Amino acid sequence: IGDELHHSGWNACSSCHGDPSTSRRFLILPSLLSGRVYVVDTAKDPRAPALHKVVQAEDIAEKTGLGFPHTSHCLATGDIMISCLGDKEGNAAGNGFLLLDSEFNVKGRWEKPGHSPLFGYDFWYQPRHKTMISSSWGAPAAFRTGFDLQHVQDGLYGRHLHVYDWPGGELKQTLDLGSTGLLPLEVRFLHDPSKDTGYVGCALTSNMVRFFKTADGSWSHEVAISIKPLKVRNWMLPEMPGLITDFVISLDDRYLYLVNWLHGDIRQYHIEDPAKPVLAGQVFVGGLLQKGSDVVYVSDNDTEEQYTVPQVKGHRLRGGPQMIQLSLDGKRV
Repeated sequence: IGDELHHSGWNACSSCHGDPSTSRRFLILPSLLSGRVYVVDTAKDPRAPALHKVVQAEDIAEKTGLGFPHTSHCLATGDIMISCLGDKEGNAAGNGFLLLDSEFNVKGRWEKPGHSPLFGYDFWYQPRHKTMISSSWGAPAAFRTGFDLQHVQDGLYGRHLHVYDWPGGELKQTLDLGSTGLLPLEVRFLHDPSKDTGYVGCALTSNMVRFFKTADGSWSHEVAISIKPLKVRNWMLPEMPGLITDFVISLDDRYLYLVNWLHGDIRQYHIEDPAKPVLAGQVFVGGLLQKGSDVVYVSDNDTEEQYTVPQVKGHRLRGGPQMIQLSLDGKRV
């Protein structure tokens, strides 16, 4: 109780390609609010995954000063790297990156001392470009009590991307996404390791921002997809953002899929030209604007409308699409 699991990771992944001593055996479960990290053995008995180890929040805080662990990635070294969104008190200034060794012992912090910017969330690295890019959600002291729009105006939520040297841990550049990039969450590079471009989903402003390397070796950004807010009635605000919470890129880098948590739709875009995504498909699977809800959106001709959400095997879909995965063949979301 009180853990709040957000994201999960593995002890080994494609970063360990070519190393026969590694296997994808242990599931890594950072607990955002309690600060613990659970390690689950999925291989000893695949039908009965068992708790292998618990990395205690007190141990993490004592050795690194970090708290609120969120996103976990395995490294080619065998270490586990976990973004932590603040210190144990929930101050955003205390965020950084936790390293666990291959036995899941606290090893220390990844970034160099003094290279921890305000706010943290997701991260991904592109070794061929010697770069890691992280995003910025908000201060744990703010979001753990529930989202308050005033906290955004008070500066307790982020709007930046942080560009680090990889694997050195030196903060090289900070990209200010401005008013179009509020609450940047999930970060994804294209899968092609030679490509120097990727995207970040900005939840509150519901924009997909593309980041890319420029001719001088620095990084820049631009809005690639913009989801317009809808005029609504019977809701907390007169306009409702789509609220992009997650997206995924197909392994062949041809398609990008994103979810609008509040509107309730999943969208598919062609991204053969990464700078100019083209909408290719859309399906509503939930959200606040489905038929039967108290909330309605107001069309351009001032009529009240709602979306039709199909039943699945006789069951009404509840909630909204929030996190997604794509099958390796790209046929199932």
